[in-house]
Amino acid sequence: MVKTMTSREIVAATLDHTGPERVARSFSPSDFVSAHTTASTYATEWERVGAPASEVWTRIDEWGNVWRRIDPTSKGEVARGVLDDLDMIESYEFPDFSRPEDYLAVREQRAGHPDRWLIGGLPGFAFNIARKMRRFEQYLMDILLDRERIARLHDRIDDTLESMIRNYAAAGVDAVMFPEDWGTQKQTLISPRLWRQEFFPRFARLCDVAHESGIKVFMHSCGQIQGIVPGLIEAGIDLLQFDQPDLHTLDLLEARQKEARAQDKTITFWCPVDIQITLQTKDRATIEEKAREMLDRLWRGEGGFVAGYYGDNASIGLDPIWQDYASAAFVGYGVRSRYR
Repeated sequence: MVKTMTSREIVAATLDHTGPERVARSFSPSDFVSAHTTASTYATEWERVGAPASEVWTRIDEWGNVWRRIDPTSKGEVARGVLDDLDMIESYEFPDFSRPEDYLAVREQRAGHPDRWLIGGLPGFAFNIARKMRRFEQYLMDILLDRERIARLHDRIDDTLESMIRNYAAAGVDAVMFPEDWGTQKQTLISPRLWRQEFFPRFARLCDVAHESGIKVFMHSCGQIQGIVPGLIEAGIDLLQFDQPDLHTLDLLEARQKEARAQDKTITFWCPVDIQITLQTKDRATIEEKAREMLDRLWRGEGGFVAGYYGDNASIGLDPIWQDYASAAFVGYGVRSRYR
């Protein structure tokens, strides 16, 4: 009898490009389970404030930043960062992610899902965290005008994340994943040259920590970030999660996989059918054909691609049926026997 691969084995083979029996997927029944530390210094839940005509929702995150949103479902944005002045960098008390007891829930997730791929959630790398602590517009000026002090802030964040990664690995995760939106619809938010100078060594350091601890590193990013994708691969990112693969183009994503192989590396892309272009056609045949093309170009029965699902249909104005068509196509065509 031929043994069926577990979800965990399928994801491992996907990342290693060693021929999983089917495409890995993040929609039901998903191959993934998410886990999070219970460590939190400041965090509060969303709270509605103000009169009905001008009501807003507000919360405080684990870093002490104050968030606001104007509707009950959006993710909101930082209204006031916790670091009003860069002179506060040394005195600011960072959240403590170093206590192993704060990862007991992660251990329970591992024990409860031994055959699924367990992902530990990180709050970001230095860029995603620091830009909130300083507010985005101020942070972009800091990077250019106060490089020495902003680098010190990044150093402290990296130290905190290293502790978090090691604890996640000890608790049994298979990978850590972080969100870090680096692009507009046209280009990266800072120049690729500046990214290489300030951020590449930080990515490499934290990826090395993860790999030395026996786990993988997944990164989500919105926007057009092809200017830094080669650097991300070089630094050690194992998987890039994009919700807009058509913004990058399948030609370029396929080329990045080939470039990685030429350097004895691998890169996996985790994507739904494009949420801004293809799904918006609301045409079943077009959506199904794109799903098949993504499999043929990026998976090929070898690995290197995870079939995704965008989890907020309401925000992109879609009836779930359109993603259901894409999911069915991924499942129906994403079997290794089809590529033999």
